[in-house]
Amino acid sequence: MATQSSAAVISATSAAGRVESFPDSKKPIGSVRFQPLRLSFSYCKSGNMSSRICAMAKPNDAETLSSSSSVDMSLSPRVQSLKPSKTMVITDLAATLVQSGVPVIRLAAGEPDFDTPKVVAEAGINAIRQGFTRYTLNAGITELREAICHKLKEENGLSYAPDQILVSNGAKQSLLQAVLAVCSPGDEVIIPAPYWVSYTEQARLADATPVVIPTKISNNFLLDPKDLESKLTEKSRLLILCSPSNPTGSVYPKSLLEEIARIIAKHPRLLVLSDEIYEHIIYAPATHTSFASLPDMYERTLTVNGFSKAFAMTGWRLGYLAGPKHIVAACSKLQGQVSSGASSIAQKAGVAALELGKAGGETVAEMVKAYRERRDFLVKSLGEIEGVKISEPQGAFYLFIDFSAYYGSEAEGFGLINDSSSLALYFLDKFQVAMVPGDAFGDDSCIRISYATSLDVLQAAVEKIRKALEPLRATVSV
Repeated sequence: MATQSSAAVISATSAAGRVESFPDSKKPIGSVRFQPLRLSFSYCKSGNMSSRICAMAKPNDAETLSSSSSVDMSLSPRVQSLKPSKTMVITDLAATLVQSGVPVIRLAAGEPDFDTPKVVAEAGINAIRQGFTRYTLNAGITELREAICHKLKEENGLSYAPDQILVSNGAKQSLLQAVLAVCSPGDEVIIPAPYWVSYTEQARLADATPVVIPTKISNNFLLDPKDLESKLTEKSRLLILCSPSNPTGSVYPKSLLEEIARIIAKHPRLLVLSDEIYEHIIYAPATHTSFASLPDMYERTLTVNGFSKAFAMTGWRLGYLAGPKHIVAACSKLQGQVSSGASSIAQKAGVAALELGKAGGETVAEMVKAYRERRDFLVKSLGEIEGVKISEPQGAFYLFIDFSAYYGSEAEGFGLINDSSSLALYFLDKFQVAMVPGDAFGDDSCIRISYATSLDVLQAAVEKIRKALEPLRATVSV
């Protein structure tokens, strides 16, 4: 089967975006910009896309209707204002390339490469065999919520009752419901950058205003309390913290969280949404502190966690929220109108996961050991490349690498590289390495690498990155 260049697939993938039309066919692929656009049949007919990809495309229903009837197929402003997740865009691009026969090294998705632990998988299988396949309580089965309460008490020093726990279809749903439950139109949601791609969009879904506070690589991408204090107003409603962080792997030390808590205590309307999904993927001597455990922060904090990352259960879709009873009840009301309860099968598997022992026991410890080995390899290998800046991650499985010294360079057969998106496309198109541009996370100087893959794959990726940067050095001062 003949393969095609990744440029063709980038132009055509429905999840990706629009390639601007240029009269000069020699315009570089570096001019590609990610924009929310589905693959358009009429755009295929313009001749700007490969015939092979267009053969797989079907006319957009809205386009078909609009040309043959007066039916209004317009989308709501709320949906149109949302930006697509670049993590998913790059992941889908890479998958499309692989399906087309291009051997892409995929370092975009934040998904463990380990299988779900056997005892956890067996619990799900047994649930099916035993007929535990019907609707559950909207908030989650009592057995799982009690197990979550026990986990929070033993590992985080937090005392919750089962009616303060809401089990959802993944931590992403828990986060969104929390934002929708507490934010009103015009409220401000404080988000340190770099941030996970969905935080800003979830704030906008609530008609709230994201207020982004940049952090510095020289400070390990940690929020400066003085910067926080300077941004708080009477409209400030929610501060979103993620530790360990996606995309940086930074871990907030307890002393810094205490400083932040003292500032928050001065603002009666300000709540904290603490995303702790990477809690167990942490590298000693770093330690995890739950924000709700800090003095006077219990009633102000909504804690979100889940099973996807630590227990390698991304496809099971299981997360949870812990917080004040009335807010959790409001989130439950939302969930009841959106999805109802999480999968009964996944919930039984979740109980088994929490029975593995503190912090996931030896099973999770083995995964973390592998992640650490990969992290150490990447930090050393990529840190040796001229012009590259790295903040060593203390948790999660990401590197957020500053490649901005290479901006302004010219790549033969590609064109100008002037930001994280063009550099990420260059890596993908010319060297078949898929990574996520940093502007998706609010910091255009960096690119995110997920090292949730084997050491062999990472070694091959490093060699390709070295080769990709080599010819760029001649065109910029690194």
